[in-house]
Amino acid sequence: MKVLNHLLVVFLTAAIFTSCGEDRKSDTEVPGRDESTKTNVLETGSNLIQTKAPFDPMEVYLVGFHPMKQDPGHQMEAHHFCTQINEDFAQCVLFDGNTEDARLTGIEYIISERLFETLPEEEKQYWHPHNYEILSGQLVAPGLPDIAETELMDSKMNSYGKTWHTWSTDKGDELPFGDPMLAWSFNRDGEANPELVRRRNEAMDIDPNEKREQRKELISKANPQEGVDAIKDEFPGPTELIPGVESKKGRDSVQ
Repeated sequence: MKVLNHLLVVFLTAAIFTSCGEDRKSDTEVPGRDESTKTNVLETGSNLIQTKAPFDPMEVYLVGFHPMKQDPGHQMEAHHFCTQINEDFAQCVLFDGNTEDARLTGIEYIISERLFETLPEEEKQYWHPHNYEILSGQLVAPGLPDIAETELMDSKMNSYGKTWHTWSTDKGDELPFGDPMLAWSFNRDGEANPELVRRRNEAMDIDPNEKREQRKELISKANPQEGVDAIKDEFPGPTELIPGVESKKGRDSVQ
């Protein structure tokens, strides 16, 4: 109860004195005509009258990176806006930024280790592990105070995500072209494109090394995960596991 009360005070204080983090705008210009007066009026009316209930509980904001499983060199910055359905399941909408002009690039479902273990074996190949993203400091919750962010990351330890990207705005695609792409997670130092990470960190004033240090206390809670080795041989340079990230053998060989 003391922890919950402390977190409540932290959240209330943060709500008064901070924003949700630095703006990260989309670079993608979508072809098409300017909105007409009729469209603007319809939007205004809809905003006043129609429900937006499914969006109301999207209270969790996370930013990380996704390599595509079949093409790990294709890597995207992903802004997750998530609804926590229950303690074991969350659903997220993915954008290429956090401003009103952000483009919707995909979806992600997040499940606990407990739910992952109930999946059929054939289904598990679609779900990527999250421990490296958390322990490395790559995955962040912009704007949250450190203590609250660490508690949020604690709740996602040992979890898995199923992610589909539908629009490669990072490649300059003006429209959502081609098939949906199954995304994966980075699981070793040296896998993520350093320039991709640097741009995000500089734009949003994020220090991943500081995040990694703050999350050392979570290492003891990490369990071996399936999928850690799924794309490990697809990167040109040397890569390295970090403490707390361990492959659960038996599944990775068939990813």
